[in-house]
Amino acid sequence: MEVATPDSPPVAASAERPHVVVFENVTKTFGDGPHAKVAIQDVSFVVEDLPDVGELVAVVGPSGCGKSTLLRMLAGLRPHFPPTSGDVKVFGKPIERPGADRGMVDQKYSLMPHLTVLDNIAFGLRLRGVSGRARRGRAREWSKKVGLEGNEDKFPSELSGGMQQRVSIAATLILEPKILLMDEPFGALDPKIRMQMQELLIELWKEQQSTVFIVTHSVEEAVYLGDRVLRMGAKPGRLVEELKLPRPDEPPEVMRKQPWFNELTQELLRRLETDAPASGALPGSEKWRTK
Repeated sequence: MEVATPDSPPVAASAERPHVVVFENVTKTFGDGPHAKVAIQDVSFVVEDLPDVGELVAVVGPSGCGKSTLLRMLAGLRPHFPPTSGDVKVFGKPIERPGADRGMVDQKYSLMPHLTVLDNIAFGLRLRGVSGRARRGRAREWSKKVGLEGNEDKFPSELSGGMQQRVSIAATLILEPKILLMDEPFGALDPKIRMQMQELLIELWKEQQSTVFIVTHSVEEAVYLGDRVLRMGAKPGRLVEELKLPRPDEPPEVMRKQPWFNELTQELLRRLETDAPASGALPGSEKWRTK
């Protein structure tokens, strides 16, 4: 496992392959004067554009540490965007507004209740002017990919929470965003369905090869999903350390039974609960790498 601190110098980008995401000394303050609230302070990190490889970045930290602010700033969503100071860039260019290169999924599902599953999945293509036949054909493909085949004519109210989230993910990924932003997407699901969704996300991510940012309160979810874990601290929100992890090659219910996986998650949980300074590699990481 490799470990980087917020002070580590970024790897140089090239004109042909700029970094996917750059946060450089980013601070966001809400309000003015004595009542101003600092959401995040002096946050810096880089996500490189690796050839034919996407990266899944998990963001963890206590409530109020600015996890969602970071994500919404990357999405270009107000009032979190723009930063009060510092620079946020995507593919070498400053963010100006929400864009088609970034897709957002959260735990609210954001489905239109009057549209069927198929029409919800196809809605973004409709806005882009894709013909009805073409968009419905692609929507059926994505319905199958996320395990919703046979439910295309149902309405959101007829679906379970897990199925609604599958619709939301399909509706986002059908637009082929280069960066997928997920804010507690599985937080409202029961544990079994949550693990199924984690496994589905890994499968789709490998196929899409996009960059994924996922904000989560679950340490186990972060360790299972993340190529890299950004551990945030609170008061003010700040990046404490970056931890790089190998990719999962087993389903989450299998991985969670491994002693070294529990060792990893317990140490990360301890660091979160004590707001520990950057502390180096998580114990058990070498067992994961060489198993």
